[in-house]
Amino acid sequence: MQPAPTVPEEPSLFAAPPMGEQERMAEAILFAATEPVTVAELASRMPLGCDPAEALAHLVRRYDGRGVRLVRVGDGWAFRTAPDLGHLMHKEVVETRKLSRAAIETLAIVAYHQPVTRAEIEEIRGVAVSRGTIDQLMELDWIRLGRRRMTPGRPVTFMVTERFLDHFALESTRDLPGLKELRAAGLLDSRPLPGAGEDDDQPAGQSELFED
Repeated sequence: MQPAPTVPEEPSLFAAPPMGEQERMAEAILFAATEPVTVAELASRMPLGCDPAEALAHLVRRYDGRGVRLVRVGDGWAFRTAPDLGHLMHKEVVETRKLSRAAIETLAIVAYHQPVTRAEIEEIRGVAVSRGTIDQLMELDWIRLGRRRMTPGRPVTFMVTERFLDHFALESTRDLPGLKELRAAGLLDSRPLPGAGEDDDQPAGQSELFED
């Protein structure tokens, strides 16, 4: 676990609350949050003179070995169920939506090559990316639009989101498995599946243009 980044302290006329109280404040904010909370966000909510980074470090140690853990997600922090107890949260449901091979390959390429343009994705996969594939990944909030490239046409780039990192229990894209592992699992196989339907990608030059 990497240490929390520090935030410059602002001068205060009043003494900061005891660290135990600061821990309680940070714990309350994190517990009620629906998304990971950054150190800067904690600092903006806690009284002047508080050290949210140190409070987080104390909370990480306090929850070590408990049923929930305080983990880093991208630039933020959040409470998550301990990995070995995850099976207790599962229930049998009917899965009505499944990612296509095209979507899995596209997602893997974005994660490993971000920021990446659609043309670069197509070059790596060897087939054109359909609009439906990009739309599905954006609806899941697993990829997002990045900055436009300063090249002719100024193409938009794609990047993975914090929701993607959170879903796969990753602190950052540095924690992704190696490309060899993905290829061994068939996730970067560019061959189209037999009997691919209309939602799958088509050979380059035959797919529908993606509209920004």
